Amino acid sequence: MRTIKIGRSEIEASVVGMGAWAIGGDSQWGTSDDAESIRAIHRARDLGITLIDTAPAYGLGHSEEVVGKALAGRRGDYVLSTKCGLRWDVKEGSLKMERDGVRILINTRPERITEEIEISLKRLATDYIDIYIVHWPELPDFPTPIADTMGALTRLKERGKIRAIGASNLSDAQFLEYARAGQLDLIQEKYSLLDRGAGDRLFGPCARHGVTFQAYSPLERGILSGRIKDPSQVQMGTARAQVKWFQPENLAKIAALAGQWAPLCEKYGCTMAQLVIGWTAAQGSGGNVNVLCGARKPRQVEENAKGGDILLDAADIAAMRKDAEAIA
Repeated sequence: MRTIKIGRSEIEASVVGMGAWAIGGDSQWGTSDDAESIRAIHRARDLGITLIDTAPAYGLGHSEEVVGKALAGRRGDYVLSTKCGLRWDVKEGSLKMERDGVRILINTRPERITEEIEISLKRLATDYIDIYIVHWPELPDFPTPIADTMGALTRLKERGKIRAIGASNLSDAQFLEYARAGQLDLIQEKYSLLDRGAGDRLFGPCARHGVTFQAYSPLERGILSGRIKDPSQVQMGTARAQVKWFQPENLAKIAALAGQWAPLCEKYGCTMAQLVIGWTAAQGSGGNVNVLCGARKPRQVEENAKGGDILLDAADIAAMRKDAEAIA
């Protein structure tokens, strides 16, 4: 698989990464099979996917634990990404959500980040993290200057605990604050053919500041595979229930897209999901977009991986965007 340089760091990662949110196995996604998840992580590496992304909040630590077991004895084969700033084990912070009876708070203060990384390292059974990402930025009711957060992350980098710094779910102003406060190498943002706003805002700044744009939910949690005709076909969980495209009245629009893109799938010898992954990887400028595809089964990894090998013609890239704009 093609690789991509992560920002200005020395890290090279596969253009398609594996997201481990669903592996957490909470009410967001429903029960997950840990053994199957580990097989999926190993299968990903077999197919050239080197980047594995997780976070403490995914299953309240469970995703990190499963990833740690999968990487045992193979740590050097993977680019490992995890996050900080969402806590359920502290009392101070801004309320982000309540899940499964647990209050999850945003806390990006330096002392908490320094504490949190040690917890993640233990779960992941490693002594370093390749890309450490601030999961959500601070909120006004519990302010932490971004310069202070970046200072803590930079010190972790100097100590060899992390190799690159990332941030996620940023406004334009927050991006600039991070970029000015230190070496920001990656941002992780929700981006898909059906939700293009973050890319339209941040592709340009990323190119100017040498930051990799990592797109999460490029398949809109599976709806852009084109295979879901009815929500009852899959275990929804609250993660998919929040996506408007799973609503019955919108399924016909996705089916129409699948019909429009069938000739392109034939042209490139791919599935609709692979076509969409190829389109997403082609965005931005200078090959600085990484595509993060969630998976917890080997067959899902196998399909996603092939999307990283597809190089679309410029006319087809433009036509696909036009088709998506017509329904979104």
